[in-house]
Amino acid sequence: MPDETDPAPPRRRIFLVDDHPLVREGLTKLINQEPDLCVCAEAEDAGEAFAGIVRTQPDAAVVDLSLQGESGLDLIKRLQSLARPPPILVLSMHDEAFYAERALRAGALGYVMKRETSGKIIAALRQILLGHVYVSAAVAAQAAEKYLRRRTAATGSPLDSLTDRELEVFRRIGHGQENRSISEDLHLSLKTVQTHCAHIKEKLGLENATALMREAVRWVECQR
Repeated sequence: MPDETDPAPPRRRIFLVDDHPLVREGLTKLINQEPDLCVCAEAEDAGEAFAGIVRTQPDAAVVDLSLQGESGLDLIKRLQSLARPPPILVLSMHDEAFYAERALRAGALGYVMKRETSGKIIAALRQILLGHVYVSAAVAAQAAEKYLRRRTAATGSPLDSLTDRELEVFRRIGHGQENRSISEDLHLSLKTVQTHCAHIKEKLGLENATALMREAVRWVECQR
């Protein structure tokens, strides 16, 4: 009686978009040697790629940014109009420090430079097929730094300069607590709470206790 084995899962189908035939040929060989991946079709320009992707419904697409006519970024944006756009990996010679964020904003899930190893390209493909973002460690660090800078700039709040304890005192003032009540709740001396209040007024540019209370109440209301 012959051994019964589970059938191999279907290979994930990849659509290639690059205006260099040699690049497409190399990528096809690279991808087709993987047991779980295969190239289903390819295109050399954005118009042909869009039509081909609509027709073949691939599991993912690898797109170069430099194409004849419409750019890779424009193609990525157009693909987002589809009911089920494929996850997109950008494979480009352009500097990731400048283009990776733009590609992700356009709708791509991953960005790999052409100088990277074949192993990283395959790893990136598998990541986007899982719905995960793939960028280099340098790009991830750059994005995190930009996010933190933007968040700080967006709030533009002097409250960022308050210590944790000062912020807690400020919050309690906003909820209507008096200094003595705050000192009892936080197990601090009244003098320490008063010192915190003085520091808060200085950091926030508030003239007196009335201005401090008004600002604290306003802040608490905004948090709700």
